[in-house]
Formats: sequence, C-alpha cells, structure tokens
Amino acid sequence: MSGIDPRTPCLIGVARHTWHRADTGEVGAPEPLLMWEQVARAAALDAGVADLLGALDSIQIVYCQTWQYDDPVERLAQRIGAAPKHRHYSGIGGTTTQQLVASTAEAMLRGELDLALVTSAEALATQRAHKQRGERPSYSFRPAEKRPFPWEAPMHPAEVAHEVFQAWLTFALFDNARRARLGLGLDEYRDAIGELLAPMTHVAAASEHAWFPVERSATELVTVRPDNRMVGYPYTKYTVSVMDVDMAAALVVATHERADALGVPQYQRVYLRGWAYATDPTYVAEHHDLSRSPAMGAAAREALRGAGVSLDDVAHFDLYSCFASSVHFALDALGLAADDTRPLTVTGGLPYHGGPGSGYLTHSIAAMVEVLRRDPGACGLVSGVGMHMTKHAYGVYSTTPGPVAPPDSDRIAVSLPSAPPPTIVDEYDGAATVAAYSVVHGRDGAPEWGLVVADLADGARAYAKVLDPALLADAERHELVGRTVRVAPRVVPTALGEGRANIVSGS
Repeated sequence: MSGIDPRTPCLIGVARHTWHRADTGEVGAPEPLLMWEQVARAAALDAGVADLLGALDSIQIVYCQTWQYDDPVERLAQRIGAAPKHRHYSGIGGTTTQQLVASTAEAMLRGELDLALVTSAEALATQRAHKQRGERPSYSFRPAEKRPFPWEAPMHPAEVAHEVFQAWLTFALFDNARRARLGLGLDEYRDAIGELLAPMTHVAAASEHAWFPVERSATELVTVRPDNRMVGYPYTKYTVSVMDVDMAAALVVATHERADALGVPQYQRVYLRGWAYATDPTYVAEHHDLSRSPAMGAAAREALRGAGVSLDDVAHFDLYSCFASSVHFALDALGLAADDTRPLTVTGGLPYHGGPGSGYLTHSIAAMVEVLRRDPGACGLVSGVGMHMTKHAYGVYSTTPGPVAPPDSDRIAVSLPSAPPPTIVDEYDGAATVAAYSVVHGRDGAPEWGLVVADLADGARAYAKVLDPALLADAERHELVGRTVRVAPRVVPTALGEGRANIVSGS
C-alpha cells in the first residue's frame, strides 16, 4: 500500500482464551506463565508468521494479580524463544493495555521498536478454588521476597477511616450523583441501568470467551432476588464486574514496514489510528463534579481527533463497563445517546464476559481486531477506566491506515479543570449537603451501612457513614443528593477495627 508512513503501527496477530470451569474441573487453568505462552503462540499463529516470537524486540506483560514471578518477562521470553531488547512489566488499572499499545505505537513512530508482544493473564477463579480447598498452587519461579501490591497512590486517611475501598461502592457514588443531576427517579434510574447492560448479555451469550454466556433481560438484571442481591445501591450482583475469572489474551503490534517484511497480508492488519489518556483526581471526593468525567471527555475527543474521524464514523464500540457509571460517563463524554443502535461492547462487558484484573483491555482490543477484520474499513473505539474513575484511555482502530501522530497533551490539558480539587476534611462536625451516596449491603442482602460524600460550606468535602436503619431505607426510596444532613465524628467499629469516622446523625 503506497503513501503510508512505514512506521505506522498496526496489530497483526491477536489471541484470547478462557479456561471455563466446566472444561477444566478442579484442575482449573494453568499457571499464568503457561497462559501467557499459550496466547502468545496463538497470536503468532494468527499473524501467520512461523518465527514471529523469536523476532520480537519488545515483550510487555500486564500486571498479574494471580502470581508474582521473580522476572515475568524473562521467564516468558525463555519459554517462547525470544530475546527482546525492550521488556516491561506494567502497573495496575483498567487502562493498562491501551496505554501499553499507545506507548508502543509512539516508540514505533520514533523508530525505537518494530515488533512487540503485549499479553495478560489471570487465573483468579482457579486461585479462589485452591483457597476454598485449603490448597496453595505450586506455581513456578516464586520471587525471593513477597512484593507489595503496586498501588499508584497512598490511601487517603479519610478514605481508610470511612472504608472507601471497593470499586462497586465508589462507582455507585458516581452513578447516584449522575442520577441526581439528571433529575431522574431512583426506580427509573435503576431500570435504565438494566436497559443499558442487558444488550451486553446478548453479546456475551454468543461468545465462546465469556465467563457468563447467559442472556438476561433488563428486568432480570436489576430485580433483587436471593441470587441477585443488592451489593452497593443501585448495583445488584448481576450488574457488577466479575474479576475472578481464568483468562488470557495477547496482541502482536508491528510497524507497517515490518508487517510487509514478515509477509502479513493487508487484510490481517488493524491500525491504531488515534489514542489518548487523561486523568481525573485520584480520590473520589476530590472530583469537582461527581456526576461526570472531564478527563474522559478530553481523552475521547483527542483520540477521535487524532484518528481523523467523528463519532458518527465509529461503527463498533467497547466501552469499559466495570459498572454502569463508567458506561454512563462515557456516553455523556462522547455525546452518544443511550438509544443509539450501535452496540456498546464487542466482548460482552466486564460483568458478563469477565474482567480479569488489569487485563480486560487485552481481550477488548483483541475482540475489536477480530470484528474489524470482518468489517473492513470500519472504525472501532475502545475505552478503559482505571482506579476509582481516575484514569481514562481511548483508542481508535481501523483496517484502513491513515496519518498517525501522538496525542496533543496541551489540547487535553485545556479541557480539564484548572482549579485545585476540593480539600478532603478528615473529621467534620456540623451541617453538610449530600453530594453523592450509596448503601452497602451484606451477603445476606440486608443494608449494613451507607457512605456519603458531603459538600461543606467552605467548599471542602468530607466522607461520612450512615448507620441509622431508617435513613438507610429512605436513601433507597428517595433522593438523598442535595439534602442537608448533620455530621459528627465518633468512634465506630469498621472492617479494619475500631476507629473514628464522621457519622450522619440526622437530616
């Protein structure tokens, strides 16, 4: 193909595999090293290049929660017969794979890389089964010392005191804030969550890779039953991401000229046309507007601009769907109507396909490549969300190449709030206004406590717990956002032991 920059990055081989419990029984999935090897070899086979793996000049592995090897990249390189000059083992987050593909593309444009493998694997379902049986997996190459989990930011003392840990809780806060901004009723909004996610189950039901290939109606997803308990209001079990799965995927990225040299046919190639990454504040209460994401909008717009396409040109989406709020925020950021007929996922989404740790986007991008090969010339958009609605990555792909350049960081920056984030007050005594809230339910389905993000008169924010049963029940019947409440600190029991926390004492 003439006229194309020879350094243009394209995906030439992809693979993904799910080790279903029905097939593996008690044995489960193999250890992650063997999973990486299997999908790497399958991706090379998909590219149609026999000696591809030995020619790699980059191997990049997404952080694996299942097992920490002493040197994961070197161990994989040895198994596949590679000696790459560039080796990388990533950090965590739902944006990771798209960031790796984007950084690889930029390195290719600079002339630093020509052929790269990006892979991820998790055997978290198998690991859980081992624990339930009181067993320890006999995986290879254990590191000499246990390594700490690579948190990207320290825990905020106020979030520790108020147990602001679980993503199903923090993402519920964002959705409840959005509901209040739109002025929708509580039941109306929960019904809309079902309508949003039900089509994803249709995609998952038709996929051999989905962890839960079961088609469910919108009503079935949001109706509370013993098998579908409320988790964190407004989310039921059937509407939250499932991380404990056994899955691996791999992507092979090459420059256009290297793909030519390897003899990869044009119809096999899918080009990265545009990409961008942006961040919102790290801590939940620091978000100026808890009902939307300026960074998501900035990243989406820049990725589309870089690709030289509009939203109308995008035929296929895979919007990060760990929880409904990440999809809702993406719809708002993109300006995509909820009743748009284009499906929002090509995998089936994280609650139904499954979200293997930080590696879901490896599957998402691989699935998008497969879809675009069947629809030559079309554009596909993939998004990722990391941490508590903090990190946002977008990528635009097509079988049709075009001019390609790194994103404009200055253009992204001007779309983000210039004012410093609200200050988070550890302890507060006085009146406050509810900015967002959720109700935490136990495994028996009963409400246990609530979490409030409160606006203070001076512009600061505070977290507070709701322990009063009557107020917990009211919070799931009537809108709490915007209500004035009384907050006072006191010593209370928590999952981490006794500690001080702000408590909503009345309204």
